[in-house]
Amino acid sequence: MRRYRMRVVLAAILISCGAARAEDWPARPITLVVPYGAGGPTDVVGRLFAQQMSERLGRQIIVENVAGAGGMTGANRVANAPPDGYQVLFGGSGNLVFNQILYKKPLFNSVTDFTPVALLTEQSLVLMARKDLPGEGLQDFMRHVKASKTASFGSSGAGSSTHLGCVMLNLAIGADATHVPYRGNGPAMQDLIGGRIDYYCDLIQTALPQVQAGAVKAIAILSPTRSPMLPDLPTADEQGLANLDTTNWYGLFLPKGSPSSIVQKLHRAATAALDTPSFRDQLHSHGVAVVAPERRSPDYLGRFLKDDIAKWTVPIKASGIAVD
Repeated sequence: MRRYRMRVVLAAILISCGAARAEDWPARPITLVVPYGAGGPTDVVGRLFAQQMSERLGRQIIVENVAGAGGMTGANRVANAPPDGYQVLFGGSGNLVFNQILYKKPLFNSVTDFTPVALLTEQSLVLMARKDLPGEGLQDFMRHVKASKTASFGSSGAGSSTHLGCVMLNLAIGADATHVPYRGNGPAMQDLIGGRIDYYCDLIQTALPQVQAGAVKAIAILSPTRSPMLPDLPTADEQGLANLDTTNWYGLFLPKGSPSSIVQKLHRAATAALDTPSFRDQLHSHGVAVVAPERRSPDYLGRFLKDDIAKWTVPIKASGIAVD
């Protein structure tokens, strides 16, 4: 009986200590894992959030780039970290959605191995064509590509957002075009400018300079709403192609089993940043749109992640792309 009571008391002490640690969070610096290389679009946005949340939490947030396996290496590190709030994933479409479908054996289950914290931002893809592609607007583009026996589109690599965005577009319009993968955005854009490929679906952040310079022909925004960076460019929906949404997104995730008090503190810090006008302006300057307040909750992000995996499964499976 005495041993039983001692075990009960010890368990109670351990539970209360765990609760106390959660309530005291953060008591030391936090690591924000960006699962891609330094200097890229994801890294830039992740560092902006780290700075903003650090100011609100009163603790340093250290950004660590953990690249590899299309973003899965860094995400897997967080999935296997202690659920104490000190390892946070800046994750999104690429590593949490696309890779769940592309890889035959993903390193983790995006839906069950993380605790959602907040959906933060979205980025539009813009459909661009070579300057001398016949016609204007999406309807002319569709007629040309569907009639052509030699149409080709580029990407920054197989399985990238630029590749899969065009895959979804091709499926929606019934086009059978040849995919030309490149090692990165730069070479793909150069070949589009040079007329060696017909079209390219790029993140608006990197597409904007070439569109503004007139080096390529902007056809449509491949998201439900127009982008403030190209406010005069209509969406695909506005041009007669309904329900096409290739939006890329970013959100915050903790390891599975993280205490709700930590989730809520981190969520409040992130949403407070999103509600700061100067920070929103910073994000907009990078082509990143802030999600509406009703779409930021942990519960919403959990549902949204499941739905997004389902949405992308059809075009990815139809394309036949797979990674061992």
